[in-house]
Formats: sequence, C-alpha cells, structure tokens
Amino acid sequence: MIDEQTDKPRSSFWKELPILLGVAILVAVLVRAFVLQTFFIPSPSMENTLKIDDRVLVNKLVYDFRSPHRGEVVVFKAPTEWSGNPDGEDFIKRVIGVGGDHVVCCDAQDRLTINGKSLDEPYIYSANGQQDKPADQEFDITVPAGRLWVMGDHRSASGDSLEHWQQSGRNIDSATIPEGEVVGRAFTVFWPFDRATWLTVPKSFDGIPNP
Repeated sequence: MIDEQTDKPRSSFWKELPILLGVAILVAVLVRAFVLQTFFIPSPSMENTLKIDDRVLVNKLVYDFRSPHRGEVVVFKAPTEWSGNPDGEDFIKRVIGVGGDHVVCCDAQDRLTINGKSLDEPYIYSANGQQDKPADQEFDITVPAGRLWVMGDHRSASGDSLEHWQQSGRNIDSATIPEGEVVGRAFTVFWPFDRATWLTVPKSFDGIPNP
C-alpha cells in the first residue's frame, strides 16, 4: 500500500513555495492595513512612558467596535495646524477626556479634575525628582461629542490639546481630535527588548464618573 503523503514528489515543494510566500505576504499586508501596525516614537512628548525610538504595536481594529477610552494611548492623524504637514502626520498621545467630559486644571493638590473627580497621574514625566505639572496654565473645558482631549505624558514638551487650545484662542474644536482620525490604540512597547511592556490604562482612571 502506498502512503500518498510520503509519495508526493519532492519537486512539488519548490513549485508551491512561491504560492506559500505570496499568501504569507498577502496576510502580512492585510494585517498591517486593517489589524496591527508598528510605529516608532520620534519625540519626547510621551516620556517617560515612551522614549525616543521606542517601537510600539498599535491595534487598528479596536475602535471599529467602540470609542477610545480615557487613559488609553492612541495614535491619530494630526490636524494640519498641529503638525504643519499638509500631507498628514501621525501623533501619539494619551486620552484624557472623551466627548462630554468636563476637564479642569487644577484642584488644590495641583491635579486635573474630570467630571468633578481628581485624577492622579503618576505617569507624568519626572526627572531628578521633579515631576512636570499637569498643565502649564489653568483651563476649564468641556469636550465636544465625538472628540477627544489628548495630552502627552511629558507635559512640558508636548504639542497637545492644551497647547492648541491656547494657540487657537481657546477654540475647543481646534484643541480636540475627532474620534474618526484615531488610527488605533498603542497597547505594547516591543522594542527595545529591555523596555518591552504593556501600555495599560492607569488605575486612577477607573474612578472617573461619566459626564
């Protein structure tokens, strides 16, 4: 009795190899286009959570099923007035406020408040024992529906919602990002290996009430 599996001509492997490689490339292209994508960090605006030249993996599918949540680190297509690049540019920031949220700086302990609840932010940039302030000026805003108030963890070095709120004469639409411009959620640092970590939502966001 002949075993058909072992009787298969060896040459058939080489004939099938281009097909297998083509399928693998197609799958990789589809995954990159619709599911996962890698991004590198070009600036210090998210230190020390993310450092220059870190590589992060972004889930591009998650926001097809829900809106971004407070505390998540997101990649988005920056408005031209943010980037100065008419061809578009990707930014990465942390979501602080979502549609309807009332965000204020600051309480008596120098913390942001969201919907009346103070927010502890241990992830804010710190160097030589000195932590950045949550904001460089007082503000009191309400995030429009379908938009996001985003800030970098390195508050003193981040071109974010607060900076563009200031520069636009306190125009809340210029200061916030449409949810539809979000590329995806950055969920892990995978390079360099000694900095590999999950980008989870800080526990301090758990107690923030809805507006």
